[in-house]
Amino acid sequence: MNDDATHGTHWTHGTLWTALRALPLSEVRRRAAVITEVTEIGPMTVDGAERFAWNDSGGQSAVWYFTADGRALLLTFDHESPLNLYAEDDYALQRSLYDGVPEDLLRLVLDRPENYESLNLTDPRSGGTIHYAGGVFWFDGERWHIADGTRAHCAREKLDLFVESGFDYCLSDYLLDTPDFTPEAFAKYRAEDGYYEDEEEASAHLADLREIFLRHP
Repeated sequence: MNDDATHGTHWTHGTLWTALRALPLSEVRRRAAVITEVTEIGPMTVDGAERFAWNDSGGQSAVWYFTADGRALLLTFDHESPLNLYAEDDYALQRSLYDGVPEDLLRLVLDRPENYESLNLTDPRSGGTIHYAGGVFWFDGERWHIADGTRAHCAREKLDLFVESGFDYCLSDYLLDTPDFTPEAFAKYRAEDGYYEDEEEASAHLADLREIFLRHP
């Protein structure tokens, strides 16, 4: 199915989805690496794939996996959304949201240790586990896709995918719709969001940001 299609669905494509699809994957990965360090989350390697993440310390998260062959998996989660299937302990439905994701990408979230950004739901029959996610998106080497299962469930339940999956909120720190992702641009974004108490704190954070960005050219 064409991921640009809206006929028969119950959501509108947000500007961040459009912006994500327009960025080269190398730039998406750079931003993911920077934000992982800004939020003091340690990067991990899962079966050779790089894992970067973000969370707001309140139950919302974004998790990225970048494979060596130029593909990616993105999971978003909003704990107050009807797409929070962890609260309902519904393994089968959670597994169905991943429908359409290639098997090797799916294995990155199956039977893995859970962590703050990715708790596990357990299959009552087999005992196997899967990481929770409200939104499941993947990159095939050329373009981004909404997982078929995520798309189908949101259409059935008349859910706005980009709102209820937490996509727009969880990816806001990545400034995907900002062409130049720089320390100055990120500090300005934080300042406009009321992040700093005063100019001294803003200046100190900008200095820290510059060091982080230098590590991810």
